[in-house]
Amino acid sequence: MVTVNLGMLHYVLDHVYGAFMHRTKISTPFFSRGWGGNKLDLLEKMIKQLFPEVEGQNWPPSLIQPIWKTVWETNSAVLREGVFRTPCDEQLISALPPESHNVRVAFLSPKCVPPQKMACVVHLAGTGDHTFERRLRLGGPLLKENIATMVLESPFYGQRRPMLQRGSKLLCVSDLLLLGRATIEESRSLLHWLDTEAGFGKMGVCGLSMGGVHAAMVGSLHPTPVATLPFLSPHSAVVAFCEGILQHGTAWEALREDLAVQKAAMTLEEVRERMRNVLSLTDVTRFPIPKNPNAIIFVAATDDGYIPKHSVLELQKAWPGSEVRWVTGGHVSSFLLHNGEFRRAIVDGLDRLQWKESPF
Repeated sequence: MVTVNLGMLHYVLDHVYGAFMHRTKISTPFFSRGWGGNKLDLLEKMIKQLFPEVEGQNWPPSLIQPIWKTVWETNSAVLREGVFRTPCDEQLISALPPESHNVRVAFLSPKCVPPQKMACVVHLAGTGDHTFERRLRLGGPLLKENIATMVLESPFYGQRRPMLQRGSKLLCVSDLLLLGRATIEESRSLLHWLDTEAGFGKMGVCGLSMGGVHAAMVGSLHPTPVATLPFLSPHSAVVAFCEGILQHGTAWEALREDLAVQKAAMTLEEVRERMRNVLSLTDVTRFPIPKNPNAIIFVAATDDGYIPKHSVLELQKAWPGSEVRWVTGGHVSSFLLHNGEFRRAIVDGLDRLQWKESPF
């Protein structure tokens, strides 16, 4: 009986937090500027082109050349920050806000260990994660396991946030697809850099919530095996914006008015159906299975007010060989209390990969 009540408490906490964040007048809703017009059409086309025509083939990641500066250094570890131009193609760059054209990363790595005997995990941002700090705190204790942490600042977030955007509240639906598409490209290039330039022996990609969806997509589309570690993640953005708490923070009326200008007047239910169709492009179950399914570990919460259980199980069903681990709690409480479980999944996922053979 206590467990049931505790579970309900976690679930209620998610809804209280969600009400404060997404239903109050002090907070701007998501997509207050509508669908994004021609950009949305462009993004829908580009995302459909993501999937390789031949199973198991992926387009090669673009090369990047980060410029590094050292933030701090101790006897055993070093933190660097790097900057590079986004490797997205020109069509995508023209759709991105100018503030997002340059990519920022933080790179925390052990010292005095040859890179081929180290692993590195790229950490992707969840909704609202504008800085490096939280993900560096997640990755920091892994230094003693010889696991480095690469933190990507998302497009539309942090110093890459467009001037008119308030916090994490993306202005248009097209921005959500653009954020995801650019994150995939930038993450694949970072993994490629870690492999070919830095010479790491193993790589992985992880993320919480929205970052977990992107991590799953990157793991799916990367040409070599990486540990794929989505935490507290749905199988699709449809779940977050049409089923979960974020539906209460979405500017449905603005979206309806935007459609009315383009087409005939629509009911709110028709607008929601249009949103489901657009966001079905983010459905990870449509993506190819990553190269090493045994190195996929999902960590999900038992009483998540944002992500229903069926969504997690759909991912596991679509990617046979993957593992789901459950932590007791809701979305917010697990985000705060279960970093140890996330770290354990990172270690275990990397353990299931083979070390890359040294070229020497």
